[in-house]
Amino acid sequence: MPENNDWVIFILLGCIFLYIFMMNIIERGAALKDFLMQKYFDSSNNLPNWLIVSCVTTLTLTVMVSQYIPIVPKAVTDLQIAGYQMNKFGYSLFVLIFFYLIKSILGFLFYQSIGDGKKWTVFYFTATKFYFILSFLLIILCIAHYYFPIDKNVIFVYYLLFFCFVFIFKIFFYFFHKNDILPEKWYYKFLYICTLQIIPLLMLWKLLFF
Repeated sequence: MPENNDWVIFILLGCIFLYIFMMNIIERGAALKDFLMQKYFDSSNNLPNWLIVSCVTTLTLTVMVSQYIPIVPKAVTDLQIAGYQMNKFGYSLFVLIFFYLIKSILGFLFYQSIGDGKKWTVFYFTATKFYFILSFLLIILCIAHYYFPIDKNVIFVYYLLFFCFVFIFKIFFYFFHKNDILPEKWYYKFLYICTLQIIPLLMLWKLLFF
C-alpha cells in the first residue's frame, strides 16, 4: 500500500506559515536578506524570532528523524493517556523538545556562571540566523525524502554525513563569527563546545537510536 504522507505536508505548511508570520508581522515585512544580515543592535523581537525558528527546526528535524527510529522504548509506550500512546513521531518530538530546552537552559546558566551573561542574548540572536537557514534545508530534505523515489536505507548514510558537516560548520560558525558569541577565554570556549555541544548530541543519539 502507498504511504499516506499528508501529515508531512501539513507540518511543513505550518512551518512555512510560521515563517510568513515572523517575516511579515514580527519583522514588519523585512526582506530575507535584511533579516539575515541585520546587526544585533539594529534588531528587535529577537526572542520571538528565536522561539519560532526553534519550533520550525524541531518540527522539521522530527519529521526527518522519526522514520529512522528503530523502536519506541517500552517505558514510553506504557505511559498511555486516555488509551493513546506515543508513536515514533511523538517520541522523537518529545526527545528533541527536551534536548533543545535543556540545552538552552544550560547554555543560559553557563553564560551567567562565568560572568558573561550579556553575551547570551547575542548568542541566541546569532544562532537564530544559523538555524533559520538550516530549517529551510531540512524542509527541502523532508520533501525529497517523502515525495521522491529514493532508497531510504542508502540515503541514511548521506544524512549522517550531512548532519556531521552541519555540526562541524556550526562549531566554526560560533568560533569565528564577528559577533564574538563564545566566551572570551579559550578554556571556556572548549568547555562550552564539549559540555553543551558534543555531550548533549551523544545523549540525543542514544535516546533516539538505542
